Amino acid sequence: MYKSGILNSEISSTLSYMGHTDTICIADCGLPIPENVKRIDLALKEGVPSFIETLKELSKHMKIEKIILADEIKNKNNEILKQICDIFENYEVNFKVEFISHQDFKEKTSKCKAIIRTGEMSPYANVILQANCIF
Repeated sequence: MYKSGILNSEISSTLSYMGHTDTICIADCGLPIPENVKRIDLALKEGVPSFIETLKELSKHMKIEKIILADEIKNKNNEILKQICDIFENYEVNFKVEFISHQDFKEKTSKCKAIIRTGEMSPYANVILQANCIF
């Protein structure tokens, strides 16, 4: 039995198959998920698990070079944005944050290896994580 780390087999498997520049999305429960993208549904009930709880855990197990956020998060969900910034505050020297329109964000999710749906119920609590090279 797996001793520690991410216990969800779908997340663990997806991360192990990802290479440099591949992407995965962590989403609130309202983000539409394209038919061609793997859905990893963690949503149990309203707020569980939270977006931030999921992001914190995933960021411990993935080397990330860039995150992509919807520009609308700046005005519609500043509290979540602040918590995201806190997570990545001292992350990597060349770490990048990109803001794009929510419409463009939804289009970019079609290229993700998977979308992890959380129980989060606050607006624009979505992030695309782009994998870095581990060497």
